[in-house]
Amino acid sequence: MNKIPVTQPLRGFLLCTDSSYICPMQHDDDFVKYWAENREKQKTSIRPLLVGMSSGFMIGILILVSLSSGWYLRAEMVANASFSSVVFILAILLLSFFLAFFYRKFRWEMQEQRYQELMAKRNRRHAANGPEKGS
Repeated sequence: MNKIPVTQPLRGFLLCTDSSYICPMQHDDDFVKYWAENREKQKTSIRPLLVGMSSGFMIGILILVSLSSGWYLRAEMVANASFSSVVFILAILLLSFFLAFFYRKFRWEMQEQRYQELMAKRNRRHAANGPEKGS
């Protein structure tokens, strides 16, 4: 099973995107190696898109439950007077697609930023140690 680290270390562990468990991660070098090989593949990955879609659908379902529960009578009366289920379903779909796109882009940018930071740290370390080793 391919484990993909996506978050900052938490006492030597990283969360993995391929399942909902925590996988051990000894060094940031593993992440750098993985991300250098798979950064373009992850940019078009379907998994973050599906997670974002499900989040959008959950928000839409929560709004629907909130409207049908009757806790705000005036809003329910206005919704019943001019409620179009087609418009509501279209709004839920648009919200879901937006969240899916945003979530995938956000996750990729976070991993790319982490990769860039680790590479900059590695380059600074090599630059600082380079002249000493050469002498």
